[in-house]
Amino acid sequence: MDLRKIKKLIEMLEESNLSEIEIKEGEESVRLSRQMTPMPGMMLPQMMPNYAMQVQPQMQAQQMQAQPAAAAEPTAQVVERGQTLRSPMVGTFYTSQTPGQPALAKVGQVVKVGDTLGIVEAMKMFNPIESEFAGTIIKILVENGAPVEFDQPLMVIE
Repeated sequence: MDLRKIKKLIEMLEESNLSEIEIKEGEESVRLSRQMTPMPGMMLPQMMPNYAMQVQPQMQAQQMQAQPAAAAEPTAQVVERGQTLRSPMVGTFYTSQTPGQPALAKVGQVVKVGDTLGIVEAMKMFNPIESEFAGTIIKILVENGAPVEFDQPLMVIE
């Protein structure tokens, strides 16, 4: 892929609120992502972007996707009972509405359909995660402040 195009993508990423861009062109793909990290020596909580770039041929990407799911995701948890509440979006999962408040959901808590069990922050928007099931929470699979992916299991309700 042309270096000028990659530089243009970096500029677009800097100007937007996005944390990641992935472009596929022919047999090549470019994935740019940034994480906000504290600047060394700064007294104020100022942040600077930390860029990571990944360029790989399409063939390698397809081979990686063809691996068995168990090998690709060693952290996947097998749920033998209950129903799994999944994340409807990519973002950061929070157990309470604001820091310092008690968690919205606890193991052993009885919940109804529509109860708010957590918050997923995505692009500076705080989205309530509501229960799709009635029952008792038997397992919470995500820690407070952890990043979550689309369709990632959050909790198990029996």
